[in-house]
Amino acid sequence: MSDDNSQTSQGSSGKSWLGRITQMLQGEPQNREELVEVIADAQERDLIDPETKEMIEGVLGVSQLKVRDIMIPRSQMVTLEIDSPLEELLPMMVDSTHSRFPVVCEDKDHVEGILLAKDLLPLILNKDDQLPSLRDYLRPAVVVPESKRVDTLLNEFRQQRYHMAIVIDEYGGVSGLVTIEDILELIVGEIEDEHDENEDQQDIRQLAKHVYVVQALTPVDDFNEYFKTGYSSQDADTIGGTVLHAFGHMPSRGETIDIDGLQFKVTNSDNRRILQLQVTIPKADDTDSEDSTN
Repeated sequence: MSDDNSQTSQGSSGKSWLGRITQMLQGEPQNREELVEVIADAQERDLIDPETKEMIEGVLGVSQLKVRDIMIPRSQMVTLEIDSPLEELLPMMVDSTHSRFPVVCEDKDHVEGILLAKDLLPLILNKDDQLPSLRDYLRPAVVVPESKRVDTLLNEFRQQRYHMAIVIDEYGGVSGLVTIEDILELIVGEIEDEHDENEDQQDIRQLAKHVYVVQALTPVDDFNEYFKTGYSSQDADTIGGTVLHAFGHMPSRGETIDIDGLQFKVTNSDNRRILQLQVTIPKADDTDSEDSTN
């Protein structure tokens, strides 16, 4: 009798233990969509702030991207010709405001190395009339395939301490470049520096191959012309107004909405208006724009 009671007790305990495990598993997100819902719920219950929610969603988004999705296209790379005199290149380097430049020979398929602008600072103290050759300042170029995962590349950027990689296609030709800042901006939003004040005057700027930063006050007609869309200007004069109308409420930073095939993400806003948007176009639409810089 005692054994039977013991077995019954053990059986009941076993069922209770299995039940608890099952309940725990059922409460966990089983796929990416459920995980996103859990994150959104955590933000609604003030367990995390909107900025943290946006960063987590950014990390999830990056984990699904390939380098080809975020690279600066070949046509928009700012490069230096290796045999050009430094005195001819310096004005262009200053105007571009970039800190790193691919150095090429003949064309963009022949990248000889990377030039860091800071390596030229000692020349300020150089009183010689003749500047040295660009070849003396080259650093090795890191080359990655278009198919490389972005999260893997970010880890390599951190571990190997380099900030720019040249992207090649399956035939070995240069198809673009990618920087660590390109990846970080997908996670934390646009990273502004002292040079971005001038860029704020630009209503639309390409951030990655399929991702753009758009000022909310951009006229709808200008937006339509740039992206070949057909949003009506009757409901709103600006693209920010169009997005606000689609939301039906004042969205907070990090909220997203799809409108006629484009994804709009609010990257900057206050209590009264949308200030800036991140626009993601379908991957099938390789919109070529010459307004982007690396």
